[in-house]
Amino acid sequence: MTTSSPVTPEKKTMIASWVLRILLAAAFLAAASSKLAGVSMMVQVFDQIGLGQWFRYVTAFVEIAGVVALFISGVTVLGALWLAATMFFALLTHLFILHSNPAGAVILLILALVLVWLEREQIARLR
Repeated sequence: MTTSSPVTPEKKTMIASWVLRILLAAAFLAAASSKLAGVSMMVQVFDQIGLGQWFRYVTAFVEIAGVVALFISGVTVLGALWLAATMFFALLTHLFILHSNPAGAVILLILALVLVWLEREQIARLR
């Protein structure tokens, strides 16, 4: 006879955290890859931003750094905060410079903030 252990709230939180990490990693790695590959749409977007194409590369590396941090034990919350800040500025860029739909940035911002909330106990340990 097989006995199954009950799913505790801690286990649910851990599962949700890992699902969010994987979703965020997939989204940000895809975005960073398109920036590094010089996909024409990305080149055009960064032309519109007006800071030069160097900023496209910096943004890609910022995204990659955030993804890496998501998977380092003890600093997941910092990676999530890093990515949330990145999406906050992307949201502002969409609204005030590009005048385009910020839905993608908003969704990623919310997902990153949910991960911050799930991993909030790490903040106390960082002090």
